[in-house]
Amino acid sequence: MSLDGVQRTSTGQDELVVAQALVSALPGPPLMAQPHGSDLVPMQALETGVSATYVGPRSADLSLIVLDRTELIAAGGGDARVRLGDVLRPALEAASDVIGGGQLGEVGDGVPASLFQSADAVVFDLIGEEGVAGWFAIALRTPAPPRAFRDVSSRLGRISTVQMTLAVEIGRATVSVQELLDAQPGTVIELDRAVGSEADVFLNGRMIAHGEIVVVDRRFAVRVTEVLDPQDET
Repeated sequence: MSLDGVQRTSTGQDELVVAQALVSALPGPPLMAQPHGSDLVPMQALETGVSATYVGPRSADLSLIVLDRTELIAAGGGDARVRLGDVLRPALEAASDVIGGGQLGEVGDGVPASLFQSADAVVFDLIGEEGVAGWFAIALRTPAPPRAFRDVSSRLGRISTVQMTLAVEIGRATVSVQELLDAQPGTVIELDRAVGSEADVFLNGRMIAHGEIVVVDRRFAVRVTEVLDPQDET
């Protein structure tokens, strides 16, 4: 039975450098990234991948599919509590570090088919000893000049009162599976940012701004210092 899929053929040198950084950080046997051909990427495989958005001077949408999860499960210690996105995050961070000057958002489960269909995306086959071991898709983009939220508020119309969830992240930490399992009340986990560093502001999982942590009426708050990528809804 044939599989429905999406087809991509274009490639770019910048994207290739990012893909090479990604495969060098993947757990398991070494893989090679090469431009995807004219065959179809199985739609079923999209459900088994992960995706993330990188925001910076040059932003990107990233999606990664690894067909054989044996090495990934081993890298996660074989513990069901360890998400696939957590295991693959270091590889996606290695890829996004090549882009530079930004921050990788949350790594979520599943791969949007729209990324593989986009004319702006470049898809790579991840080649191992036995053939195609997965795919990596990346869409690089240069964000529009930042604008204050009030510039678009007058055009939001009836949806202007819809409630949305903002999350503020003050730092991250990389821990081993054993350290995670050993955690208990009183355990101190050091984050990757110094005291006084700016925090990241996320809207529905997408980083949109940087800010300073302040205290207002004995409650934590964030003072926005930079807007990264406001959405222009009409």
